[in-house]
Amino acid sequence: MLARRLMIAFIAALMVAVPGTVWLARKSINGSSPPPAQLRYVAAARALEGGEALKPEDLTLVKWPAADPLAGAFATADQVAGRTALYPLANGQPILASYLAAPGSGAGLSGKIPPGMRAIALKSDEVAGVAGFLLPGTHVDALVTFRDNSHPEPTTAIVLQDAQVLAAGHQIQPDPEGKPASVDVVTLLLTPRDSVRAVLASSQGQIHFVLRSGADHEQTSDGPVDLTQLFHAAPDKPTVARATLPSPPLPYVVETIIGTRQTTESFR
Repeated sequence: MLARRLMIAFIAALMVAVPGTVWLARKSINGSSPPPAQLRYVAAARALEGGEALKPEDLTLVKWPAADPLAGAFATADQVAGRTALYPLANGQPILASYLAAPGSGAGLSGKIPPGMRAIALKSDEVAGVAGFLLPGTHVDALVTFRDNSHPEPTTAIVLQDAQVLAAGHQIQPDPEGKPASVDVVTLLLTPRDSVRAVLASSQGQIHFVLRSGADHEQTSDGPVDLTQLFHAAPDKPTVARATLPSPPLPYVVETIIGTRQTTESFR
């Protein structure tokens, strides 16, 4: 009798527990959200310097949220291998098309020249080179001092504005510690038109570089400066006007005639 009661209780408990377990399992499955979709992009497998040609072993794939895709990223390493990095890349950093030189542009300095631009080397010295602080990546203005038939006196003019320094001597990357480098040749990234201006200016006189902030891209319209503008004549001393006193009023004259006698009196 006892065994029968225990069997009935076990069957009743099983009938109650199984539906509850199935309900909880279904609720758990329906309540959990699927994992977010992910993309895979080509990234640097190690820290890379600008100007390096990328090899297959320098590349890896990293996961990226599909909800936030990267414009210009690459899905396979074959699209990137053999191209040259224009800028330094950190380990694990996704590689974008804007970070790479055009296909077939080569390595080294030529790989850092964007399409439509030119690189030109100009003579400098330690003083004209801002005491060695013309480092790759800095921006400069270029000035030239010249004489011609219409300007017998020395004249200095701005010939280039906001030009980027590609290389200082043979150095195409700034020193990691920011140390200055004394060089006598600076390579600038210019448009073809500005390249012509730079060559003409260098044939007229010594080029001087003026270092500017990399965040300042304003173009000035200031004209050339010659000696007459540099050394202004001393202004004439101002003349002091002397004060003039008002003239005294004329006296009143009264003339009196009595018979044959005539008298005159003055009043003020």
